[in-house]
Amino acid sequence: MDFQIAGKTALVLGASRGLGAAIAQGLRDEGVRVFAAARNIDGIEPAADMIPISVDLSDRTSVSTLIQHMQLQGGTDILINNTGGPKAGPALGQSTENWAAAFDMMAASIFSITDAMLEGMIARKWGRIITIGSSGVLQPIPNLALSNGVRAAITAWSKTLASEVGKHGVTVNMLLPGRIDTDRVRELDGIKAKNTGASIETVQASSRNDIPVGRYGRPEEFAAAAVFLASAQASYVTGSSIRVDGGMIKAI
Repeated sequence: MDFQIAGKTALVLGASRGLGAAIAQGLRDEGVRVFAAARNIDGIEPAADMIPISVDLSDRTSVSTLIQHMQLQGGTDILINNTGGPKAGPALGQSTENWAAAFDMMAASIFSITDAMLEGMIARKWGRIITIGSSGVLQPIPNLALSNGVRAAITAWSKTLASEVGKHGVTVNMLLPGRIDTDRVRELDGIKAKNTGASIETVQASSRNDIPVGRYGRPEEFAAAAVFLASAQASYVTGSSIRVDGGMIKAI
């Protein structure tokens, strides 16, 4: 299928590894020119259609610099909002500083970037905003209180924004990953193994038992859903939160 996005421009946040890297590659394979943004861009191979750009989403000055750079490039047609997750921990006892830092890095940063990129999308009457969330917004994940809380706020923002910009040809959607085989998920499995005294193999086997398809997802499978949402064919899909979790979440 021709997704009709060849020649478009995309900005992918968190593009150095994991889900962000897979989405950047998936868009590149469709002929999209990708600005691959990350705090550490050493692992991103520069090319005419893959341009590394440094950004620290926890630093407002760095975020402003990214916005200015993209505006000089004429903005972007496709924006992939993908942020790292905060440290694991319970809700009880979290400091105000921890909550504020998590919100600034995960939410405020992408709100600012999205607002800036929307100007060009609205002018062109075409745009795709795709934000990577978490299954924790539907079924809170134990010991990930900061992520559960902040990502829930992002979900409400995404839905609100979709209703405001749909008339301009801009779609706004979220993708909710389940257990995708990335460094982040392996890190969380390691933390759980340490906290419970079980081996990491036991932790992963237990997780697989909770997934109807019986395995962790592959980053490229997740990226395929993002590429579809970025396509011309997905022009009537907006305001949605789509699970890519192998059926893991039990909620209807």
